Amino acid sequence: MDSFSKPSEKEDEYFARREFQRRKEEAARRQAALAASERAHARELHHMKCPKCGMDLVEMSFQGISIDKCSACEGIWLDPGELDSLLKKERGGIGRILSVFGRKEG
Repeated sequence: MDSFSKPSEKEDEYFARREFQRRKEEAARRQAALAASERAHARELHHMKCPKCGMDLVEMSFQGISIDKCSACEGIWLDPGELDSLLKKERGGIGRILSVFGRKEG
């Protein structure tokens, strides 16, 4: 048998599987990079924009809590946990109003 003999079927299968796995991993890396790029682009387009009218949100302080107010339609937007923080501070009127929407006072 010379040193330049044809690879066996098992060797062909082995290298074909390795090549397939390499290409699959490369495709997954490209897909992940594309997804991250798309997320960054979406964030750039939508960060601090009003979900109702699309105009800029302005961050302001209300009872020591940072809330976002639309510069056009004047809608108020709260980040996760901010409503609960407001409820803990305001046990009066706003707490009663919000309890109508299924929120319990802290």
